[in-house]
Parts: sequence; structure tokens; C-alpha cells
Amino acid sequence: MPSAFQFQCHFILIFLAASKGETRYLEVRDAGEDEPFLLLSEDLKRELSAGQIYRRSLRCIDMLSIEGQFTFTAEQPQLHCATFFIGEPEEFITIDYDFININCQGGDFLKVFDGWILKGEKFPSSLDHPLPTSQRYIDFCESGNIQRSIRSSQNVAMIFFRIHQPGNGFTVTVKKNANLFPCNVISQTPSGRFTMVIPHQHRNCSFSIIYPVVIKISDLILGHLNGLFLEKPSAGCAGVGDFVELLGGTGLDPSKMFPLADLCHSFHGSAQMKIGCDNTVLRMVSSGKHINRVTFEYHQLNLQETENRKENSIEEFCFPSI
Repeated sequence: MPSAFQFQCHFILIFLAASKGETRYLEVRDAGEDEPFLLLSEDLKRELSAGQIYRRSLRCIDMLSIEGQFTFTAEQPQLHCATFFIGEPEEFITIDYDFININCQGGDFLKVFDGWILKGEKFPSSLDHPLPTSQRYIDFCESGNIQRSIRSSQNVAMIFFRIHQPGNGFTVTVKKNANLFPCNVISQTPSGRFTMVIPHQHRNCSFSIIYPVVIKISDLILGHLNGLFLEKPSAGCAGVGDFVELLGGTGLDPSKMFPLADLCHSFHGSAQMKIGCDNTVLRMVSSGKHINRVTFEYHQLNLQETENRKENSIEEFCFPSI
């Protein structure tokens, strides 16, 4: 049985498990009673190939992985609404306010959050994001016309809003821009390959995969001593300013997840682990003194891999949800 966290995340992601290059052409259709699903829209593909701007209405709870212009119009009071945006790992997301007709004095609001929030947990965590939490919120009712274009710091962002009066609403345009050094990422798919580079920057970067996975690290350069050195969580990489850690848990916030293993030194080869958690995170901590790089690939655990809990398997750290 999938956990509540997995169901909620998969409802948001809508299992964006198409091959790389096709995800930008996926459109979320109305979900069935039991489970949401995806349809590949031929009309959408024709629009995009012709260079037209894609337009559609937003639902109260929605998720978007494509560029375009999106409009929400309340048909009744809508008090708890959110739209989640996700791009490729190498993309920023820009949200432009085109038209807004809400009653701020009457209790309406429209806010952009730099990242995602789910059940009170944030991605990126407060430890990994360059801004304090209070500055990650942009409230239209407070900023007004001062800031009508907002760019995310990573490949995910969201808006949440409350509108009391039927007929009121807003229109936003969503664009994507290249990110030369992706830091914090939520993967759209349960499998892939990625190289994370932190060039002389004092920052922490997390790559989140909301699936139980097999993760294989094939190359790690930390700018200091060579040789594979896998530490147990109890020992950690104390005193080492640059390292990679693997985390697992049942929530969205990496700072609230279980530390499973640390990689303290550079190596070329292979370090593979099976992680049976709802959410798996590879997190790189960088002192800013070196150019740090890690290359890894991952795929969702299949039934046979789940049943076989032998070497380098750490599912016992991930407790099933009730």
C-alpha cells in the first residue's frame, strides 16, 4: 500500500514518468475517482510545435510542467487553492502576473512561494535555500505592482490563493529559463541520471526523488582526499567541510529526513544503495573552497529488488506509514 505522503506527492506530480523530452508535452486531465492520470495531448503538441502560447484554465488544485498562460476564475468561493509548478532540473521558473482581480481587503490573497510546501514541510529546506523563509513568500496583496515577475531559485515553485467572490480571479504567464548550475531539484521522473556541480560556493544542494529507488553514485569529486570512504550515519563526516549524504524519509523536507550514509572523500567507481523510503534525497554540502561534483543515476525499486534486502540495502531505516 502506498503511504499517504506518496499518494499526495504522486497526486501533485501525477506520475510525470514520461521519458526526458516528453514531459514538457504532458497535460493533466481530469482525474478519475480513484487515481489521477496523464494523457498526452495531441492538440497541445501541435500548439507548441507551431510556436503558439499554450493557454488553459487553472483548477483549484493543479500542477503544471509546461510554459504558457493560465487563468483562474472562481465559480464559487475558493478558500484553499494551490498550483504547483515543476521544470526540468536545469530550469528556473518565472511567474509573471498578467491580470489580477481579487479583493485583498475582503480576505482574498495570492502568494508565490519559492519552492514547494506540502503538509507544512518545505522543499528546499530552510537549511538549503539561499533566502530565509519569510523572503520566499511574495504576497501580491502586500507587494502590489512593485513585483509582477517572480523567478524561482530552483526547478519548483508554487502559488496558493484564496478568492471569495465568484467571477474574480487572475492570469499568470509561466516561463522557464536555463539554470547553469542546478542546485535544489525535485525529479519529475522515478529514473534518471544527473550531475550536480557546486563551483566554489558555500551552499547545500538537495536532489529529491519521491520514490523508493536504487541510487548509484559513479563519480564524486570533493576537492580533497581521494578514495571511497563510506561512513555510517553514527560517525558521519564530522570535521569535513565538503561531503555528500544520502537521506530517506516520509516527508518533503530534507532537514527532517533520516541520515542514511555519508560520502566523505572523492572516488571514481561505483557506490550503489537501495533505499526503500517514500522520498530519497542526495544532498551535497559544500564549504565553498572547492569545485565539488557528483554524478549519479537512479531508478525506482521493483518488486524483486524490494524483496532482496542484501548488501548495501538500507530499507530498515524507512518505516512504513500507518
